[in-house]
Amino acid sequence: MLAVLSDRTYRHLFLAQVVALLGTGLATMALGLLAYDLSGDRAAMVLGTVFTIKMVAYVGIAPIAGAFADRLPRRAMLVSLDLLCAAVALALFFVNEVWQVYVLIFLLQSASAAFTPTFQATIPDVLPEEDRYTRALSLSRLAYDLENIISPALAAVLLAVMSYNALFLGTVAGFVASALLVVSVVLPSPKATEPRGVYDRTTRGIRIYLATPRLRGMLGLSLAVSSAGAMVLVNTVVLVRGQLGLNDTALAWTMFAFGAGSMIAALALPKLLDRIPDRPVMLTGAWLMVAALFGIAAGIIGFGLSWPLLLAIWLLIGLGNSAVLTPSGRLLRRSAQPEDRPAVFAAQFALSHASWLLTYPLAGWTMTAFGTVPALILLGGLAACGIVAALRFWPAELSDNAGVSRTQF
Repeated sequence: MLAVLSDRTYRHLFLAQVVALLGTGLATMALGLLAYDLSGDRAAMVLGTVFTIKMVAYVGIAPIAGAFADRLPRRAMLVSLDLLCAAVALALFFVNEVWQVYVLIFLLQSASAAFTPTFQATIPDVLPEEDRYTRALSLSRLAYDLENIISPALAAVLLAVMSYNALFLGTVAGFVASALLVVSVVLPSPKATEPRGVYDRTTRGIRIYLATPRLRGMLGLSLAVSSAGAMVLVNTVVLVRGQLGLNDTALAWTMFAFGAGSMIAALALPKLLDRIPDRPVMLTGAWLMVAALFGIAAGIIGFGLSWPLLLAIWLLIGLGNSAVLTPSGRLLRRSAQPEDRPAVFAAQFALSHASWLLTYPLAGWTMTAFGTVPALILLGGLAACGIVAALRFWPAELSDNAGVSRTQF
């Protein structure tokens, strides 16, 4: 996997991704604490709104940006978007009203939504060989899992010596470093593509995606991932700071438990997937998340909430989360012709984030209006519905069927 880093251009792009992810992770931790300072026990509602704004930007802007990513100078576009993110992160350091957070988050995530498809469209041109590109995809996934561990740990260390507002400066540094790494290499010019209208370019991947049984099933599993993930990302700050009365460092270590679970699964899955098909592994991960949500609800009812219980459950949710997400790239590659893969990957990005657009506000609203146990039960039930949909749309006998032919589109 690490052999692809011998390519200087890809190595710089990968490092740019890593430092930007670390900066974003610090901003996520800081945003939770900022929301708690600005709104107290209503922090879950604020964070739910923040993450909803993020998903609106992803779902609405990413497909459009992806349609034009091969028509603009890539290096200039990536650097410009990195610097815009850095400017917005710097502005977050000075906010004192909730509405200011909403405006700045929309700008930040709009830039991020444009950056991601442009970055993804660049990698196949830098690494045109299929096997090297596949390793790059795996390395990228590993970077996301590492960020889930390193960012909370780094935040825990920094919060011991500085206020959470200073974490936004770390975000600025991450995006500036990313821009410098991108500008240090020459990127391939966009390749000419088959002439298509904007509508066809932005919807082709979604049409292929929704016509493929295994991908429709994966969309149901995406709902399970977003239901459990929204509980973690939106409500952890209220559980740790509000209900348990713990400090900022405890919040960081609680998020670390979630990231650690994801990383453990990511490291174990390659060998497991050599012996077991993707479908049962992904379904097991999804059921694990449902069991964790219902399990902690039962634990709170019977014994009350404790930090060890929360850490253990968040670790299990991280395990299930990675068990669903890690094999997803294999399904996407298997379900489309090479020339259609960028469109199908973009469709997965948009459609999976549409699930988060539902679950983020639901997690914040339910937690604020009804409390912890109803939120856990509702999100656990929604995750179970996603699994049932996956079983319906992706029967076991279709697990190894070929993907949809491009001639149908």
